Amino acid sequence: MVVDERLVTYINSLDQGNTEILDIIEREALDSYVPIIRKEMQSFLKLLLAMQKPKRILEVGTAVGFSAILMAEYDPEACEITTIENYEKRIPIAKENFKRAGKEDQITLIEGDATEVLKQLSEPYDMIFMDAAKGQYIHFMPDILRLLKTGGVLVSDNVLQDGDIIESHFAVTRRNRTIYKRMREYLYELTHRDDLVTAVLPIGDGITVSTKIKEQMSERGIE
Repeated sequence: MVVDERLVTYINSLDQGNTEILDIIEREALDSYVPIIRKEMQSFLKLLLAMQKPKRILEVGTAVGFSAILMAEYDPEACEITTIENYEKRIPIAKENFKRAGKEDQITLIEGDATEVLKQLSEPYDMIFMDAAKGQYIHFMPDILRLLKTGGVLVSDNVLQDGDIIESHFAVTRRNRTIYKRMREYLYELTHRDDLVTAVLPIGDGITVSTKIKEQMSERGIE
């Protein structure tokens, strides 16, 4: 939690909620301890969809399909969504949820490691939502930016790591230090590229919102 919990609770109390099927899937996910996007992130995504009206959306990290369904439900355009998931136990649940929501023809789930899957994709996307393994964001970045069209929006979730991102390297538990280092690299890269305009926002566990303002003639090397 990177914002005072009482304040977040109040803000969330103002939310009008989602469709019935989304409420059901959210309850099931929380009961099964499956991480899904937080209430405040849900509200932000709905606002962004209303503003941008993306026709093609790419999601990295499907989990049980909640956020993909939310985007399909609340995008004013009849959008096409491609979502990538590598955790085999969640893939059949996500597919079943797409059917339950009547979105199986609108959402395409690609199974596999996003590092490899992204290299095989070619069409430009109006919006990309990153909600996968946080330590991999920096490695996904070259292909993500290649796939994001000029004028498109990249949203990355969970970038502040419950506040750990501002701590000293030595204050972070040893098992989280690699993710910490890579996320700091990712945030620096997003905010210092001349082809992006990026805001880092304390929504949920922290998000970035980036707009691609021009094509980069040659990608900077990213380890």
